[in-house]
Amino acid sequence: MPKPTKGPRLGGTPAHERIILRNLASQLFEHGRIVTTITKAKRVRPLAEKLITRAKVDSVANRREVNKTITDKGVVYTLFAEIAPQMAGRNGGYTRITRIGNRQGDNAPMAVLEIITDKPAVTTPADADAAKAEINAAAAAVDAAKVAADQVEEEKAAEGEPTAAEAEIAGEPVVADEAAAPAEEAEDKPEA
Repeated sequence: MPKPTKGPRLGGTPAHERIILRNLASQLFEHGRIVTTITKAKRVRPLAEKLITRAKVDSVANRREVNKTITDKGVVYTLFAEIAPQMAGRNGGYTRITRIGNRQGDNAPMAVLEIITDKPAVTTPADADAAKAEINAAAAAVDAAKVAADQVEEEKAAEGEPTAAEAEIAGEPVVADEAAAPAEEAEDKPEA
């Protein structure tokens, strides 16, 4: 059983509250953003996100479910044709609440509820094979870096220079560039 919301209802009665939330959701889909109180924004957000999730799959059943809440056919069209395709790569979190301060007249805390239109930053592979290929490519790059570092260490050991690990143990500074080492030695020697 759903847990009822604590405290007074937004409109006084449960029926009035449902009407308020339906109208807010409808205005959100029509305009893309609405300015309302923080309480109303927090209450309409789950309803709006559920409707967007339904609209992502355009079927007769989903259209009928959305039409139960949103009665304006133009807004339903906007939801299915414009908003839902933008959310194709997103698995929730379709809306954002931003606090904007208090209202001038009654000092009520206000917020902007808006639909997030930017594309999600993280893209997931289309299937398991693509994911495995990405993981294998990253592992190969790490292995190649290790092999290159080992070759550099072997070359230094063959030339008689101390490796980075041996230099750290001896307490000597590690010289990163071989060309810089002779220049430092020349600076230390006094000129005659």
